[in-house]
Amino acid sequence: MRALAGRRYDAVINAGIAGGFRDRCTVGDAVVCSREDYAELGLEDGTAFPLPGGLELVRHVEADPALLRPFLAGVVPVIVGRGVTSAIVTSTTARALVLAHRFRPDVESMEGFSVLRAAQLAEVPAIEIRGVSNLVGQRASNEWDFRAGAAAAVATTDALLDVLLSV
Repeated sequence: MRALAGRRYDAVINAGIAGGFRDRCTVGDAVVCSREDYAELGLEDGTAFPLPGGLELVRHVEADPALLRPFLAGVVPVIVGRGVTSAIVTSTTARALVLAHRFRPDVESMEGFSVLRAAQLAEVPAIEIRGVSNLVGQRASNEWDFRAGAAAAVATTDALLDVLLSV
């Protein structure tokens, strides 16, 4: 947010690794998040609570449609899906199943929501790119491969930059 407040940017690309949800993606896949939810915001059951002065909690944010276009058009082949930001790393099958049921995410990240929300507040187009480095859930069986996840994120970011810079 500080960088966005300090000067005007054309776009924000949040690229990195994330855990992938089983049956949604595999290690080494690239996922572009069209929507990001924040898991720990609101009441435990996912409902909102009233705030003073009519304020509302913002619990999800969308990626910029123009930045999503190359992915939706198949110009850059990736999974276009959803992300969930969590303040803690999911390390049990039970929690993974709760998040999967509640949010229907493809990936879990630690900062996806905050980056997209900061860009939204600064009125700067933003997108989130994730390379899947592991599966969400039981740590002993989540198939860690940071290199594969990082390679997917880098390749997808490079492809998006090629498209954006050729316009």
